[in-house]
Order: sequence, then C-alpha cells, then structure tokens
Amino acid sequence: MIKKWLLTGFILFGILYAFSRQTVYYNNPILSGFYPDPSICRAGDDYYLVNSSFAYFPGLPVFHSKDLMNWNQIGNAMNRPEQLPLDRAGVSRGLFAPAISFHQGTFYIVCTLIDGMGNFVITAKDPAGPWSNPVVLPAVNGIDPSLFFEDSGEAWLVYNSVAPDNRPLYNGHRTIRLIRFDAAELKVKGDEKILVDGGTDITKKPVWIEGPHIYKKDDWYYLICAEGGTGYNHSEVVFKSKTVDGPYTPYENNPVLTQRHLDKARPYPVTNTGHADMVEAKDGNWYAVFLGCRPYEDDYYNIGRETFLLPVTWKDGWPHILDGNETVPYKQKVPFPSFTKKVANPFASNAFFFDDFNEPALHHRYIFLRTPAEQWYSLQERKGFLCMRLRPETCGGRGNPSFIAFRQPSHQCEAVTRLQFEPAADNEKAGLAIFQNETHYYFLCKSLEAGKPVVQLYRAAADSNMQLMASAFLPEKQNAIQLKIVMENAFLHCYYSTAHRWTLLKDSLDAKMLSTRVAGGFVGSVFALYATSMGKQSRSRVYVDRFACRGKDDMQNSRGIK
Repeated sequence: MIKKWLLTGFILFGILYAFSRQTVYYNNPILSGFYPDPSICRAGDDYYLVNSSFAYFPGLPVFHSKDLMNWNQIGNAMNRPEQLPLDRAGVSRGLFAPAISFHQGTFYIVCTLIDGMGNFVITAKDPAGPWSNPVVLPAVNGIDPSLFFEDSGEAWLVYNSVAPDNRPLYNGHRTIRLIRFDAAELKVKGDEKILVDGGTDITKKPVWIEGPHIYKKDDWYYLICAEGGTGYNHSEVVFKSKTVDGPYTPYENNPVLTQRHLDKARPYPVTNTGHADMVEAKDGNWYAVFLGCRPYEDDYYNIGRETFLLPVTWKDGWPHILDGNETVPYKQKVPFPSFTKKVANPFASNAFFFDDFNEPALHHRYIFLRTPAEQWYSLQERKGFLCMRLRPETCGGRGNPSFIAFRQPSHQCEAVTRLQFEPAADNEKAGLAIFQNETHYYFLCKSLEAGKPVVQLYRAAADSNMQLMASAFLPEKQNAIQLKIVMENAFLHCYYSTAHRWTLLKDSLDAKMLSTRVAGGFVGSVFALYATSMGKQSRSRVYVDRFACRGKDDMQNSRGIK
C-alpha cells in the first residue's frame, strides 16, 4: 500500500514538474487593432505604454504591465474636455505620436495635437491619472517629440522637423532636431540643433525621418528613428554618438527593423513595421515595441496599425530587432519565464470583450468621435443600461455624434449588441456601425419605414449621405432587438434577431471599403454604438444592455521563433 502511494506521489510530482517546465509563449501583436505609434517606459518593476489616438476622445490610452505580456488599460491621459479640444477634426488628425517617460517620480508625455495647440507636455505622479492640462511648447516646430533624461537630471527634447532653412531638397526631406528641456518649468530653452538631416544617407534621398527616441547604454547615446514613411516602406534605423547632441553616426547595417524587402506573397505577413521605442527591462535585457500591420490580402488591412513587441539583441555595440529575412513572429517566448506562468492578455486578437453596463462609468476601452460638448449618454438613468440620446449629429459630419466605439481587434471577428429603441420618425435610427472614417462605414440599425419598425443596413456615401443596402420589417410589438456584424477579412455579414434566432439581413458586403488602402488616413476600423436623428431635433433615447466583441485569428499559432 505504501509503495503504491509513493508511486502515485512520484507520478504526480513528475507531472507537476513537467508542467512547470513548459515553455510559455506570447502572441503578437500585444495590442491588436488600432493602437499605433507605441511608446514605452519602465518605472521600477512596472511598464507603461501609450499610443496615438488621433480624433478620438478620450485621448492617449495608457497601458500597464508587470511582464510586458499581460497588459491592462489603466486610463486615458487626456480624458477631460479642457485637455483635448477636437472640434471639427478629421478622424485621422488630432493626436499624433505620444512619447512617455519617467524621471524621479514623475511621468511625462509629450505629443502633438495637429491643427491645434501643436506640441505639448503633460505630467502625472500616477500614470493612471489624473494627468495635468497640457503645457504648450510653441518653440518646437515639428512633430513626434520625445524626452530624454540624463542621470544628472538634465533633459532634452528630440523631434522631427522641417528641412534646413525650410528648403527641402526632395519630397519627404525632414530633419531630427534636439533642444534642451526644463523639466521644472516645462519648457524648452536654448537653441535647437540638427542631429540628422534627411536620414541615414541623404545622397539616397531618404524620406520621412521621424519618431525619434534617445537612449544611453555603455557610455554611448543611441538615436532610433522611423524612416521610409508609415506605409509599406516603413523601417527603423539607428545612430549613435559619444555625446547627446552629436554628431551621430548611422549604423552601416541599417535598418534594424523592416519587412519591406520580403516576398509580399509570404503567408501571414506583418508589414509596415517601424516607429519603434525601446525599454531596458528589470533584468538588463532590452525590448522594442513597434507598429505593424496584418494585411489579409495584398496591402488591405482594416484594423489599422497595431503594437508588436520583440526582444532587442546587441551586437558589436548596436541594437538589432530583426535581421536579414527574418519575419515578425506571431509567437515568441515570454521575457520572464520564472514570473509569467500564463499569458491572458485582454488585448490579444482572439480575446473576448463583454459589457453589460452595470459599472458606474464606461470602460476605458470605449472612445468617442471627437470631444463631447455635452453629456448625451448615461449609465444611471436606467440600471444595467447605457442610455444614449438621439441627436442631429451624424458620424458622416465633423461634430460629436452619439457614438461610442470599440476598436476592431482582428480581421475575423464579430460584434453583437442588444438594445431597446422605439423610433418616433423615419429619420431616427439607432444600432451598430462599423466605422473607418466619415465617408467609409456601414450602419446596421433599427428605424421606421412608412410608420412601421424596420431593421436597415446603410453604407456611407459621398457628401455625408448614406445608401440603403437592405431592410426588413420587424414585429410591431417587439421593442428589443439584437444586432450583429461579422467581419471575415474582405467581407462582412449583418444579422438581426428579435427572438432567439439570428436572421441574415445581408451577407458578403465589401469590407475592403473600410481598409486603409481604400479609405486612407491613419486609423483603423471601430465598432460603434450609434444613434442619430439625421439633422433633426429628437427626444428619443436608445437603451443598450449588452455589447460584446470576439476576435478570431488562426494565424496566431502559425509562425513563431524559438
């Protein structure tokens, strides 16, 4: 009996030991969907990351992680209307390329509000907020600012600017410039200095040098920048110097990250890689976050530019992210295997999000189209419901419509909502949209037609109008309706339900219309709870008691490196 017990114990111990020794992997991207221009910093054992948010409010999502794998959104750095005026901004304008830093107990974000205040800095003691109101940096003529702090406390601001004397030698000729930054007064001082003119080799007419960051390692200063534009020719290049203000020497083996030279027909490509930022981890190793795109066909992608993470290796005094013909891996070993026993990242492509609106405030992941000027939604009016007032504004205009969005996480996914809505006129519509910009979206909604309740599907048309694609009459005594949009790469399908069975309204719609290649701009598609009275005044309300979004990506398990 004792021998049998011992044998059982040894077997169980062996199973537990083998399980504990299993290699844990994470999947790229670490932030799926529209999360471009990542910037990262470390404060002790904690890592913080921010992204561009363009004309969506609140702006600059802030993420936290203990292991670089499992990320949680802890807030938005610009979540008060006085911080972020976005009136009349096009969807791809607004906030460009933030950079987050930590120094002596204070967090800093520098960023650019295009068509508005220009470059600014905000600060916080707690990265979850509140963040200060922006302090404008009018002397900084450019975009993509980033702070660098010496151990002594001396600070510098590095940024993208115009060609010398504002006389470009070719289209895309830009410079990287440096100026002192007074962290106590939150202002720049002294004269700016050009660190890079044009790019790695101006004789080859490099374009759009931007997204600069400076680091110090082993008594060398390293300057990394994006080069080649944010499209297919995007790359990351590196320079180094013995002094912070140069001169900087480009690496002879630049770029240290790009995918532009690879076969476009390769399986599951990641393209447009660049705009990187690096961080030294608590164990002394380095990691890079960068943006990339996952096209489902040729150069078509609807979900915008996403955030990826890879280890940085140092060779002969230079950082390397990917070498030669290496492709961006979807699967990678976790950085801290003794700490990370499981990866459960809610921002992974195949993650599930569900909201029954029982919390006192909206989830951090929701965003509005431009800055709300009034409180047109409520979570308190009816418990367990999000109440939205119908207003004249439409998502095809330049105002702030009744529109609450969630970033599309993958090209294969579905979004579902359930709502109660009694329209009072044919112009009143409420439901679920899939939106890329003012002239590229679909809207699945409940409305009236000839005084009878109907479900309708619209497609955006020119001049802020909509084209009716399909409709079906609904039971007149049924107030509640469920709506579902299913995305399958280049196609989308729309369903509705008033009972317990889904009914297909329209299938195989053109989803390429929502791609960056067709719609242009810098953003990705979002699912939106949307209600409008189409230019007329209204007293109607819609009550939403459920929103869910589920992603699916078979490619996640398709390719990895060891």
